[in-house]
Amino acid sequence: MAKLIAIASFGKGTWTQIIKLCNANDWEKIFIITDEFGMKKFPKKENIEFIEVNFNDNLQAIKNKIFEELKEKINDLDVGLNLFSGDGKTHMAVLSALLNLGLGIRLVYFEDDEMKELSPFE
Repeated sequence: MAKLIAIASFGKGTWTQIIKLCNANDWEKIFIITDEFGMKKFPKKENIEFIEVNFNDNLQAIKNKIFEELKEKINDLDVGLNLFSGDGKTHMAVLSALLNLGLGIRLVYFEDDEMKELSPFE
C-alpha cells in the first residue's frame, strides 16, 4: 500500500486528519482530491499530487475527472483511501472511479497518534 488517495474538502478539522495521515506513513505517492481553494491552501509536499474538481459539479462529472486523472498514474491493486473529508456525493464519485479502475482499497485514517486501517471484517 504505497499510495494514498484522500479528499480535502470541507468539514471542521478534516484537513488536520489528512495532513497527519500523509505524514504517518512513507507513501510513495499521495493524491489529494480537492477544489480550487484546496489547491491553494492545502500544505504541499514533494509526493503530493492534486486532483482539482469542482464539488458543485454533478456526480458523474466528478467521477469522470477523478478516473481520468488516476487511470495512468495508479497501477497498484491496493491503495489507501481516506474519506474523512467531504460529502456523500464526493465519496460516491471517488469510490466509483476507483472501482472502475479495478483497484482494491484499504480505508485508512489517523487516530491516537498513528495510522489505522478500518477493517471490514471486524
